[in-house]
Amino acid sequence: MKKKIFLSGTGGMLGEAFYEVFKKNYELKCTDIDVNEDWLEYLDFCDSDKYKLLVEKFSPNYLFHIGAFTDLEFCEKNETETFKTNTDSVKTAVKISNKLNIPLLYISTAGIFDGLKEFYDEEDLPKPMGVYAISKYEAEKFVMQNCKKFLICRAGWMMGGGPKKDKKFVQKILKQIKEGKKELFIVDDKFGTPTYTYDFAKNTEALIDTKNYGLYNMACQGNTSRYEVTEEILKILNLNNSIKLTKVNSDYFSKTFFAKRPNSENLLNKKLNDKGLNLMRPWRETLKEYLDNSYSSYL
Repeated sequence: MKKKIFLSGTGGMLGEAFYEVFKKNYELKCTDIDVNEDWLEYLDFCDSDKYKLLVEKFSPNYLFHIGAFTDLEFCEKNETETFKTNTDSVKTAVKISNKLNIPLLYISTAGIFDGLKEFYDEEDLPKPMGVYAISKYEAEKFVMQNCKKFLICRAGWMMGGGPKKDKKFVQKILKQIKEGKKELFIVDDKFGTPTYTYDFAKNTEALIDTKNYGLYNMACQGNTSRYEVTEEILKILNLNNSIKLTKVNSDYFSKTFFAKRPNSENLLNKKLNDKGLNLMRPWRETLKEYLDNSYSSYL
């Protein structure tokens, strides 16, 4: 008999990858406030009573709490709603996990650091700067301090989901290309580690299967910049000679992207490496796979 996983907040780019990876070996109940797939059921996980009721009724072996507000500008403008979604709902998940005596998976982020160091491993102390980062770190701390058995996986610059679900950097670049832009203005003062959703889900499965719980950084191999990622996108699409790239600093977009962001979100997968469980591939390899699989008919 397959073990069962209850997944909340599964309607986005990461949730889709978790569904595709885990459906092979587990019985899943995937839920979201936005029922955009036939494999999703409705749940607003901010409704703590309904959250508890649905999970208990399914009686899973694991609880995966995936969803969150990740738009930094939205979070800055909607602080109360952000903490309700990104922090309070996680506290509910911890209570459910403890009551049912099952492991909880919580997704954290490289954005909880202040960016003053070049690289961050699991021993570095987070110093969140904005509403989004604070809400995520408060949830992370609560899980670590109160959950009986947990797995916290920190992602870097997430990529996945394709045109339908990707709201991050790669989709924003591809959208500009599709619109016919012949010059792209890209910041060259922000550094991080791309994180392919499918690699992230597969590495999570490896940790669950081996019962290696705790806190893990989980980003693709290789640290880079927004500018370098864009260069690689154009190279993969054979557009590097037809679209001009212009370097700018973050102030160039300060009116649109006004929320504070760390200059460096470079994650080191130290614990995964130490345990011989680092399945995250080089970011260039996963970027090419992502574009080939999800954007072949987009442009």
